Parts: sequence; C-alpha cells; structure tokens
Amino acid sequence: MSTLKEPKSLIESAYLTKGTIGNVGMPGAPIAHFSLVVNAASGTVSGMVEITQAIDSKPIEVKVTGNIRYTGYGEVTKIVSLNGEYVVSVPPPAIGSYLEKFTAYMDINNEWNGTGGFTYGNQKVDDVPVKSEK
Repeated sequence: MSTLKEPKSLIESAYLTKGTIGNVGMPGAPIAHFSLVVNAASGTVSGMVEITQAIDSKPIEVKVTGNIRYTGYGEVTKIVSLNGEYVVSVPPPAIGSYLEKFTAYMDINNEWNGTGGFTYGNQKVDDVPVKSEK
C-alpha cells in the first residue's frame, strides 16, 4: 500500500523554492540566486535567476524555465535543469543590445541542497554548492 498522497489539484502540486548556486562568501565569485515555482505534477520549473558578482556592480536578471526529474534514490533525489536568455547592452560608443543565453543544473536532495553549476555569456561555473534559503 502506497503512502504517497495524490494532489487534489494542480495548485497543491506547485511550490516556491529559493536559494543560491555558487561559492557564497568567496570574494569575486559569481552567484546565481534563484526563485522558482516548481510544478511537481508536470515536472516543470519556472521563475527568475539573478546573477551577482562582487566585481560587477549590476546584477543580471534572467527569466528561466526548465525541468525537474526525480531520481527516487540516494542523496541526489532531484535533478533540475534551467534555461533562459537575458539582454546585454553594448557599451558606448557602439549602439545596440543582444540576447545572451543562461543555463543551469542542480543535483540536489529533498531540501534543495547539493551541487550544481551555471553558464552565462562566456562564463562557466561548475561543481559549486547549491543552498536552499529555507
């Protein structure tokens, strides 16, 4: 007999999670701060990521969508992938802007702690801590 409880509605299967991907506390390290709505029933994720870095004064904001997969065993119980794009403005004297890609992955436990990484522009951050803001 299963002890899992089926959600009565789609709203009951959705929840909000917040946290960081990166070496928080390391000077100059880029940090991705995420705020995501997870739809557990459909396995989809959507929300916002803000990338901050001590040497860059303006944070990058990215609207993201992605997937969550449930492993069902071991310490890594969830695998999350995120994708999005953000606008980059060209500094003067040039004029214009372009879209840059953002991707992220998280190998996490049920408390949304684990390891992950992200890419944005030509920057790649791999094998860093993922921490929940519970």
